[in-house]
Amino acid sequence: MCGIVGLLVKNPNMRDSIGELMMPMLIGMTERGPDSAGMAIFGAPVAKGELKFSLYAPSMEFNWQGLAHDFDAHLGSSVKISTQGNHAILISHLEAGTVRTWIKQHYPGVHVLSVGQSIDVYKDTGLPADVAARYDFSGMRGTHLVGHTRMATESAVTPAHAHPFTAGEDWCLVHNGSLSNPNSLRRKLQHEGILFETDNDTEAACRFLEWRMREGDDLHTSLQKGFEELDGFFTLLMGTKDQLALVRDPFACKPAVVAEHDDYVAIASEFRSLAKLPDVKNAKIYEPMPEELYIWKV
Repeated sequence: MCGIVGLLVKNPNMRDSIGELMMPMLIGMTERGPDSAGMAIFGAPVAKGELKFSLYAPSMEFNWQGLAHDFDAHLGSSVKISTQGNHAILISHLEAGTVRTWIKQHYPGVHVLSVGQSIDVYKDTGLPADVAARYDFSGMRGTHLVGHTRMATESAVTPAHAHPFTAGEDWCLVHNGSLSNPNSLRRKLQHEGILFETDNDTEAACRFLEWRMREGDDLHTSLQKGFEELDGFFTLLMGTKDQLALVRDPFACKPAVVAEHDDYVAIASEFRSLAKLPDVKNAKIYEPMPEELYIWKV
């Protein structure tokens, strides 16, 4: 059992408060996921030709400035870096593969959580309120976000196993449920040269859907193929640079509720996480149908 939340702010005047609006949503899912929590937020894009990398280190005392200095010294390319404890956002004009390879070779303890022009990812173990305070979720700004609280059922409780999972660029996924065939999916994708970082079933779903889109499918088509390939129970919430997407399995075994308002669209596993949103009494509240794709654009 896990908790998912999503928020897309349509009113530009509310986007500086998206983190504050999200806090009761995430904390409301604590009983569904006390092991770990995380958030992917989409904000103002970096300059054309740049990419930003969300990074995680095992220690709160990690020397991020030292990493930036070494990066410049070895690759001849300066970077911009901002830090939040053991997380950092690194901005570079180099290709994603070059940056990933350099970090893996020179700082193997540092993990790349996301890559893109708009996405930042923070995730860690602990109660959702503690994780949110650790990384100042309430101060985040952006257009839309995806959050998750995890109660581990099939793999270890570590920051790497926490959600959201990412693949490609400006793409993330959170999952409530369980898949019965992640290992066969993993083997299939490994034959395509796709590498995995955990044994979490959600990572298999994330990389499968991103692979289908990279092969030319649009989001709708990739999810239709997901219904053919993903065996199990799931509610999936996905974020891209300009949209949120929600889908439930054909039996709709895992809960989800949506609130559509003139100012926002909010998604959660249970209504209690939506109850404190502004003017929610005038929102359209409904339960998404099984095996139907819901997409909201910024």
